[in-house]
Amino acid sequence: MEAKAVTKNVRISPEKARHISRLIQGKSVQEALAITELSPRKAARLLGKTLRSALANAENNSDLNRNQLEVKSALVGPGPIIKRFRPRARGSAGRIRKRTSHFTIILTDNQ
Repeated sequence: MEAKAVTKNVRISPEKARHISRLIQGKSVQEALAITELSPRKAARLLGKTLRSALANAENNSDLNRNQLEVKSALVGPGPIIKRFRPRARGSAGRIRKRTSHFTIILTDNQ
């Protein structure tokens, strides 16, 4: 049985968030929660919220035991890019891309 949580349009670049998602993939939920709570990165805090949401979905919607769950996949995909411009020398403009991400966490109980 699987449980899933999706968070969209998170204001962090996918490259930065993938470091934490690779750490929690394949771990038990207890280990993954510990990693996200103890890591000082912004991505860990944001992925931790999505992980807790997936855990709540598993417990409330699918009646799964939280001690048997593990992270099947933690995906970080690109979201829409907010485009801004900054004035540069001689009347030109430099492009600034504010990247966003979509998080998907799937939990499974291996049955």
